[in-house]
Amino acid sequence: MKIVISEYLHQAAVALLEERSQRIEAVVRYRPELYHQFDALTSELKDADALIVRNQTRVDDALLSRAPELRVVGRVGVGLDNLDLTALRARGVTTTWAPGTNAVSVAEYVMGAMLEHFRRFATASARLHRGEWNRQAAIGVEAYGKTLGIVGLGDIGSRLAKRARAFGMRVLASDPLVHHSSFAVQEYEVELTSLTDLLGRADVVSLHVPLVPSTHHLIGAGTLQHFKSGALLINTARGGLIDETALAAALQNGTLAAATLDVREHEPPGEQDPLRGLTNVTLTPHVAGLTEEASRRSSLHVAEDVLLVLSGQRPLSEVPSGA
Repeated sequence: MKIVISEYLHQAAVALLEERSQRIEAVVRYRPELYHQFDALTSELKDADALIVRNQTRVDDALLSRAPELRVVGRVGVGLDNLDLTALRARGVTTTWAPGTNAVSVAEYVMGAMLEHFRRFATASARLHRGEWNRQAAIGVEAYGKTLGIVGLGDIGSRLAKRARAFGMRVLASDPLVHHSSFAVQEYEVELTSLTDLLGRADVVSLHVPLVPSTHHLIGAGTLQHFKSGALLINTARGGLIDETALAAALQNGTLAAATLDVREHEPPGEQDPLRGLTNVTLTPHVAGLTEEASRRSSLHVAEDVLLVLSGQRPLSEVPSGA
């Protein structure tokens, strides 16, 4: 048997696969550069039983048609938009993922982004490095008493609500799949409301929904008009949730005060990036959930599941049929 890994995997998981593979007579091919080398990837997959990916490898019918022996695909992470689940099921390929393994990391990232926005550490530090001592310009505001709007109250959104409440923030959420009697709503005193109402009341809006046709460009010219004056938008979910051209216009004309984006519609965004150079945009390269701890958890989780499938057993976290 053969296990192909086309993107970065934590070394602990690579070591586990190499150790356990001997028991099932499998070869491990760890080539994290393969995600952008289609021909090399398909060459490796022609006799592969398992493929482990993150979010860069597009697993679709074109790829699967060149992997006739494939039995399992492991997705290190939560998002599934790079996987053609219909094609995978049609070919009888088991798909596993790692739900919840990076939720703490993403929730902490959002809290950090909020605190940076409220207290302006980077701006104050830059002034001091230039030799300026201006306490008045470095005065920020408190998180306490501010309103956080969470779009998507799932695993990550719930953890974020808990942390925001610990800071004394009010929490709103918009999620048609969450009921008023749900745990997060009751335990963390979250107010469920409509997206439009949330945007008009929240000082910070954080996106935590999957990228599906109904959420593509969820934040665009129309919805941006509903944001509260002075609001911060944070996106750690998927770049396609935001119309970046409309966002750039809103940031330039003052409709929106600032944005922190960890994900982009095109990664990397390229030379024509409409947000490049805007001083009220903080950008990071899709790392909100990529802490050392989360990377280890998610990598090991998927590695274990792939080994279970190759051993003829059921994985712990198979992607549900309705996903």
